[in-house]
Amino acid sequence: MKGFGEEEKVKKKKLKKTTSENQNLINLAINLHSQGKIEEASNYYKNFIKQGLNDPKVFSNYGTILHSEGKLLEAELYTRKAIKLDSNFADAYCNLGNILKNQGKIKEAELSYRKAIKLKPDFINAHFNLGNLLKNQGKLKEAESSYRIATELKPNFISAHFNLGNLLKNQGKLKEAELSYRKAIKLNPGLAEAHLNLGNILQNMGRLKEAESFTRRTIELNPNFAEAYLNLGNILHNLENFKEAENSYRKATQLKPNFKEALIVFSIFLRNIGKLKDAELYTRKVIQLNPELAEAYSNLGAILISKGQFEDAKISLLKAIDLKPNFSRVFYLLSLLNSSNKDQEWQDRLFSENFLKNFSIRDQIFIYFARSNILHKNKNFTESAKNLKKANDLKLTLNPTKPNELIKKSSDLLIASKKARINQKLTLKYPQSIFIVGMPRSGSTLVESILSMNSNVQDLEEINILEESFEELRQNPEGITLAELYWQKVKDNKKEFKITTNKWLYNYQYAGIIASQMPNCKIIHCFRNPLDNILSIYRTHFTTRNKYCSSLIDCAKIYLDQENIMKEFKKNFRSKIYDLNYDLLVSNPKEEIESLISYLSWSWDEMYLKPHLNKRTVTTQSVVQVRSPINSKSIGVWKNYKDLLQPAIDLITKDKKS
Repeated sequence: MKGFGEEEKVKKKKLKKTTSENQNLINLAINLHSQGKIEEASNYYKNFIKQGLNDPKVFSNYGTILHSEGKLLEAELYTRKAIKLDSNFADAYCNLGNILKNQGKIKEAELSYRKAIKLKPDFINAHFNLGNLLKNQGKLKEAESSYRIATELKPNFISAHFNLGNLLKNQGKLKEAELSYRKAIKLNPGLAEAHLNLGNILQNMGRLKEAESFTRRTIELNPNFAEAYLNLGNILHNLENFKEAENSYRKATQLKPNFKEALIVFSIFLRNIGKLKDAELYTRKVIQLNPELAEAYSNLGAILISKGQFEDAKISLLKAIDLKPNFSRVFYLLSLLNSSNKDQEWQDRLFSENFLKNFSIRDQIFIYFARSNILHKNKNFTESAKNLKKANDLKLTLNPTKPNELIKKSSDLLIASKKARINQKLTLKYPQSIFIVGMPRSGSTLVESILSMNSNVQDLEEINILEESFEELRQNPEGITLAELYWQKVKDNKKEFKITTNKWLYNYQYAGIIASQMPNCKIIHCFRNPLDNILSIYRTHFTTRNKYCSSLIDCAKIYLDQENIMKEFKKNFRSKIYDLNYDLLVSNPKEEIESLISYLSWSWDEMYLKPHLNKRTVTTQSVVQVRSPINSKSIGVWKNYKDLLQPAIDLITKDKKS
């Protein structure tokens, strides 16, 4: 018969064996769990719990499985049991944080993550998860700190680098965000989202070519990534590669037909390039998808203005500010249209004392221009001038002007034109090409409307293909002419034509090169009273290019440079360049238009006197004026703004004396 002490030894031996067997089974379950064999692992955990096995890992791991199945209350229950069994179990606190976060118990989740970190300061996932939680709460500095700790603890933690990049991007820390994205890409070259986001911030930093490269790489990694095609379209648009930009936008909408952001951006792009029919189609589709989207009504209003449907445009714009009462751009668009008594409500809002509160600089610019326009119509020129100056001064804070770059370019191209050889190829090979050049707001849109009354004319509008062709010729000067390069680009844009007009106004810098190298060409130089011209430029809110337009002094400098450079070209190519004085045109339209048509060797038609009846698309700032019969109302307007214009007056007076 065994003694009592020996029996105790046997019991302990059996218990030790059972505990060891249980631990082996627990380890097996954990291994199955880590291998993704969830159902098998879950069965083991349930059996352990049913048998009364009080192992905190079992309860915690089973809680994570229940969490993944969406059984949040049960998951919380089992995870809290794990913590009760082991109050120092950091993993369980982290898991509980995940569960509580998905239950919307944000404060409790944060406390749980922080407890996990306190117990285990090098707990990488707890730092990462806390970072995600803090970011979603808007606690960006704390979130940044959590992400940075996670990346320090685990330098190859791809998600932490990526999320840190996103956070930094949203804070405007673009250079730091760039470093984080590049790190994520280095660790995982196939991470499409990181390529996309890096391309996005490079675009915001103005590094467009790099942005294009990374965005194209995104598409290589994921050919069905609609957002990538949208971003690529934006980049190509900024690079003025309009054909490829259009293709990218279109692809984004094809991949994701109800992609509202892409549809609205694409419709705005189409409006800007003059494809109003498609632009309207896409905009109306956006409105169908989201009838409460103010931006869609704003764009529709702008499209209808370009089509000359001013009353319908106003209805759409009023709908936009009904949905979004502080929509600054819409107030600006409304200010361009003729006013009536029905407009008093929105105009009162526009001039209300507190209206500008909490507006961004860009929004303030729209509002000051809108106020100036309304005051101008009411002949309150003193207050109009004050608002005009505020608008342009704000624009200069965003886009400092660099007139010397444009002036130097004029000088360089004058030298290049003197070196250019005269193209002796037969003029009959090419259709007649008419280049309308000069300063903005010099009557060029009116001239284009007059000429396009001729059914044989295809207006290319403001398209910079001459400069593109010239740059290509510089790269490959042998075996091809400027005319051949140019006409190939024309054919890419338009199918049929006998006569074309190109209204890229800054082609005045290329006038000598055009005259010497473009067969069968005519150049129409539009000009007007310099002070009326400068005022009109200053009163126009150009949203792209033309940065000098916000400075009266720089406007005067560019005006004088343009005038002087054209004088030089006229000395050598007088027969190729026609002087069109806008002031004479609107004062005596019949005589001036007859003279112009005669110069072009066209047959006369009375319709040339009625350009306001032209149904063509107009997307320039002159859209409202060009829909009205020719009149001389704009002559001498500068006299109402004489004090404002004094800096320009001084510069022009000085130039005339020299």
